[in-house]
Amino acid sequence: MAAFDRDLFVIGAGSGGVRAGRIAAGYGARVAIAEEHRVGGTCVIRGCVPKKLLVYASRFPDEFEDAAGFGWTVPPASFDWPTLRAAKDREIDRLEKAYVANLERSGATILRTRAEVVDPHTVRLGDGRTVTAERILVATGAWPFLPADVPGIEHAVTSNEVFDLPALPRRVVVVGGGYIAVEFAGIFAGLGVETTLVYRGEQILRGFDRELTDKVAAAMSRRGIRILCGTDVKALEPAAGGVAAVLSSGETLAPGLVMYATGRVPNTRGLGLEAAGVALDGLGAVRVDSASKSSVPSIYAVGDVTNRVNLTPVAIREGHAFADTVYGGREVLVDHALVPTAVFTTPELGTVGLTEEKACAHHPAVDVYKAEFRPMRNTLAGRDERMFMKLIVDAVSDRVLGVHVIGPDAGEMAQLLGIPLMMNATKADFDRTLAVHPTAAEELVTMRTPSVKHRR
Repeated sequence: MAAFDRDLFVIGAGSGGVRAGRIAAGYGARVAIAEEHRVGGTCVIRGCVPKKLLVYASRFPDEFEDAAGFGWTVPPASFDWPTLRAAKDREIDRLEKAYVANLERSGATILRTRAEVVDPHTVRLGDGRTVTAERILVATGAWPFLPADVPGIEHAVTSNEVFDLPALPRRVVVVGGGYIAVEFAGIFAGLGVETTLVYRGEQILRGFDRELTDKVAAAMSRRGIRILCGTDVKALEPAAGGVAAVLSSGETLAPGLVMYATGRVPNTRGLGLEAAGVALDGLGAVRVDSASKSSVPSIYAVGDVTNRVNLTPVAIREGHAFADTVYGGREVLVDHALVPTAVFTTPELGTVGLTEEKACAHHPAVDVYKAEFRPMRNTLAGRDERMFMKLIVDAVSDRVLGVHVIGPDAGEMAQLLGIPLMMNATKADFDRTLAVHPTAAEELVTMRTPSVKHRR
């Protein structure tokens, strides 16, 4: 008779938990995975996937406008939010069913219930039953943060609710300056909503290359998004037409929808982790080592609940590495140092590697190559929006330390650029790579003269 009911019990069926459970089951482990909401987690149900669908929708006005320059006559266009919302829901339902099917095909058991940790080898389900497991994996992700000290905060929505709005608002105030805030500001503006972005910091997208964030902010402003940096919300007040935001500057913004995107906190509250001996940090994130093991040897954690690099592909890689290491018989550790990423603003930002600021802080000699130009498509379209590319190079070793792109398909470029940077490619490697013409990406292999040289 087995010492435990299960070999592995996973709490949370998001991207990291599903991957870990599926791979572990494929290795022969007896796996159960509990999910109190919907299988797929934040990314699939109320995050990256539906957001990207809305990003696509928000860019169609540009397509209609640009078509005239290429000889097309487009009938007057109109937009219907309920139609988009219903189409989005159908796609999310399809993806959730695919996740469920893949889990069940692997042999894992899905439990549609909340689960809390009782001790290092026991979890309690929502109906009061307990299940024992040799190992427990916490993959509960993160939850939107709402500041409790803002009067009227209960009138705001977050990324959890915004996808299911009954109607598109006339005006919106988006509070925050990170991925979610700037992406939704672009989505709303593209769909014709009067949009204001309020951020208390000096510039949006803190932590990204400053030159790029300045250019993205300027491009968003040219698209009609009002960006108020160095500003915070003091209070929210219900009013006719929605909710008014009272700002620290003294201005009160006209009533509409107020969306808060001021960060996310690890979703560990009420899980019983501390009582079981699991160490958490000041934000409530599970402290883990390089193998995703917590302070309790039988309890592991992956994804945003650990607050390492909070991106879906990272959670998936961490979950897979956990299963390979614990059940596959080979140690696999995730390298968090070089993670390609994209911000789906319009224009889009794609980036991998060090920013110019970080490169200069860690390397005595840095060369920066830049290219700025109007993409070919924009010439006939008559659109003034420009593309920007930047290579950060260690002038001593010639290794490319970072690549940053603003413009169409920048995210796609960042994914591919991650490969040569992971392989320690040099500027000479880029230089001897033949260009594909005519493309925007050819600029990445044709920059020959540094725009800036940093020496210390």
